[in-house]
Amino acid sequence: MADLLGGARDPRKRLRELIAAPGPLVAPGAYDALTARLIEQAGFDVVYMTGFGATASLIGRPDVGLLTGTEMIDNARRIVSAVDVPVIADADTGYGNALNVVRTVRAYEQAGVAGVHLEDQVSPKKCGHLSGKAVIPREEMVGKLEAAVAARRDPDFVLIARTDAAAVHGLDDAIERARAYAGAGADVLFVEAPTSEEDIATVASALSGVAPLVFNWAEGGRTPPLSLDRIGELGFSVVVYPIGALLAATAGVRALLETVRRDGTPAAALPGLPSFGEFTDLIGLPEITTLERRFSGESG
Repeated sequence: MADLLGGARDPRKRLRELIAAPGPLVAPGAYDALTARLIEQAGFDVVYMTGFGATASLIGRPDVGLLTGTEMIDNARRIVSAVDVPVIADADTGYGNALNVVRTVRAYEQAGVAGVHLEDQVSPKKCGHLSGKAVIPREEMVGKLEAAVAARRDPDFVLIARTDAAAVHGLDDAIERARAYAGAGADVLFVEAPTSEEDIATVASALSGVAPLVFNWAEGGRTPPLSLDRIGELGFSVVVYPIGALLAATAGVRALLETVRRDGTPAAALPGLPSFGEFTDLIGLPEITTLERRFSGESG
């Protein structure tokens, strides 16, 4: 668990080890530092910062390219500071051309994330499971990935190349783009939003041995909800569950507010919620109390 005075970490090497290990690495989506902390406390080895969730939580809007790179990187920095496990962050399109990608990669590295994914959509981008997407030319994205490789200072920083071309030009083009992106230096490949199990299997087969693969188990999205065993059988190395925590939080807040509106108080909802003491323990109050005593000269 991330302590205020935690020891040295090497999350990037750890992420590479986890990706290379047998079986899919499960990466639940966090939209803020609290959800990241909950993911770590639940026993997961990695946190995925969701752009969809970040947009919804920060500005209450859909994921259609409204957040700036500065806002996303600031959110990533807060998430990294809350946990000790590696954080994979959505870096959208890199927020511009290849030169902007250089700055984006450097900034995410400085924020402490273990890896990012960059996508080949036209800016402003859209959530990969929304309609109306467009993609940039393959050669332009290759240049952006080459810029990302050149920009990273830590060779263990993981670069994930995402293509959204399947929905625009078809699965064959998406696979060919993924191959080109691996050739440009991407460490991991991410073909977004295949719409059938057959297409998922085709992606896995065609890219087997090229690079490790990400499967986006987008809750309610266009990709079929395969079992974790099946995802592993197909050969995917990472599976992200981007918005489950966001949807659960939305449902919980709605239920609480309905209780308050009906009864005038939240009393009837409290038995199903963490107690005040449980929550303050969860967010690290015991450590704060210990540090206050330590640095105030108190003993015991």
